[in-house]
Amino acid sequence: MIDIKLIRDNSELVKENIKKKFQYHKLVTVDEIIKLDKEFRDCKLKGDNLRALKNQKSLEIGLLMKENKKEEANKIKEEISNYTNEIKELEEKELLLEQQIKEKMMTIPNIIDDSVPIGKDDSENVEIEKFGEPIVPDYEIPYHADIMAGCLDKEASARTSGNGFYYLIGDIARLHSAILSYARDFMIDKGFTYCIPPFMIRSDVVNGVMSFEEMDAMMYKIANEDLYLIGTSEHSMIGRFKNQIIKEKELPITLTSYSPCFRKEVGAHGIEERGIYRVHQFEKQEMIVLCKPEEAMNWYNKMWSYTVELFRNLDVPVRTLECCSGDLADLKVKSCDIEAWSPRQQKYFEVGSCSTLGDAQARRLGIRTKNDKGTYYLHTLNNTVFATPRGLIAFLENNYQKDGSIKIPKSLQPYMGGKEKINIINKKGQ
Repeated sequence: MIDIKLIRDNSELVKENIKKKFQYHKLVTVDEIIKLDKEFRDCKLKGDNLRALKNQKSLEIGLLMKENKKEEANKIKEEISNYTNEIKELEEKELLLEQQIKEKMMTIPNIIDDSVPIGKDDSENVEIEKFGEPIVPDYEIPYHADIMAGCLDKEASARTSGNGFYYLIGDIARLHSAILSYARDFMIDKGFTYCIPPFMIRSDVVNGVMSFEEMDAMMYKIANEDLYLIGTSEHSMIGRFKNQIIKEKELPITLTSYSPCFRKEVGAHGIEERGIYRVHQFEKQEMIVLCKPEEAMNWYNKMWSYTVELFRNLDVPVRTLECCSGDLADLKVKSCDIEAWSPRQQKYFEVGSCSTLGDAQARRLGIRTKNDKGTYYLHTLNNTVFATPRGLIAFLENNYQKDGSIKIPKSLQPYMGGKEKINIINKKGQ
């Protein structure tokens, strides 16, 4: 995911970056790569020299045959035969070394931005800014599953699908779709092109867009096929450009996509028994950008600000949280979480994240652009516009009224048939 030249020329920088991410077990991998890379280059040089010698000897055979010196020519033919066998062995060794280097290189984390705070895990993330007043009303905010009441059916989903799934019914189902539709149009109005991607991708795309650790914890594999269910549409959207050379004049590419998302959610948190905060299946409006390296940070700041703006339009207070070094996935250069205020819990919780990945994904997938100076890898970025059910939970809590109704902000009313509120408590979903 990083250029091997960086390891050759500045291995100490790579090691220091690994230390910043508290992945000390990977320090030895850098030394292993350096050793394998030297073997690979020595092997390649020897092979190149033998091929040159073989070509030279082949010319000599032609001259000797013209002079009718068959015996000498035959001796050289034997030499060439030996060269051929040795070259074949070297080429096989090259391929093996190249594969070993690639596998190890894929585990080396991307170089993080200098502005990233150093910390071991998400407990050391740093608040950047709050947007909107985090109000606690003078009445009780029920648990989100109770707010939804008869519009949420987890008993039936347990029978059909098991734990970690749910049915949404009636006004809550409509509200769910309304917010996603609003998020779609919001991004289109920002100049992004709308896209619905494939919901399954091949393993080479998965390996291109995420680290092995993420894949193991997240992805569902389709049995007996080289296909995975996507954990986010970013995977499909970036994969669309695999092995492409994009014209520089077409940059930046700005896309917003809708998809269902599927995640195993392996880890300490587990799947919620009663509510729907952490589930196996959800839906999301996403945004991605492919751009020139020098434009990446400007897009990064634009992208997270769009999510903040959307949530504020839904009357949900939010804050941005800078992810520390230990909380960054290996491909990420810099990332921030957008957290929504929970008046029930009186704290913030994550509803999305914005990341710039440098050229890591582009390097893995072969996504390049070309100018007068040659080809180079693009930078890729992604950000959550709105994801359910977490975004829906934040909306319900912050728009819950004392009489049990849900206030519909003006921005969302056109998507809810002009309704200014919905009454869902004690309503039986059919």
